[in-house]
Amino acid sequence: MTRTDRVSRLIAASPAAVYGALLDRAALEAWLPPDDMSGRIERWDPRPGGGFRMVLTYLDPTGSPGKTSEATDVVEVGFVDLVEPELVVQQAEFEADDPAYAGTMTMTWNLTGTGHGTEVTVTATGVPPGIGQADHEAGIASSLAHLAAYVEAAH
Repeated sequence: MTRTDRVSRLIAASPAAVYGALLDRAALEAWLPPDDMSGRIERWDPRPGGGFRMVLTYLDPTGSPGKTSEATDVVEVGFVDLVEPELVVQQAEFEADDPAYAGTMTMTWNLTGTGHGTEVTVTATGVPPGIGQADHEAGIASSLAHLAAYVEAAH
């Protein structure tokens, strides 16, 4: 059975503002990395069939938590579908020698306008078995909190 990780958050901004932050290179570098990481985008092509390569660096690599090196996770992300301002579908693949982190994970970002902003629901399928569900959902929640802070401060 394929595991599905799902996290939602209400963000006090329009779907267009949230969608914009999902497709802006500088914005992604600012808000996407979870609390314990920083991020740098090395390649950027924001269109269906395009994508980006992001290097995530652990702020404290004690215990060698990285998937690509002891201090980093490198992920190749492809844009599968972009429907402005309501949907972003990405396929992510980590660079890792450990087969527990191999495979392509699909991340679907659904943006639903509400009277109070945008309900953002991130659904991940095909999550590599080496990524624990609780840790993954906490990482997504952290990124969503950063996304909320980023777009809410801009509006």
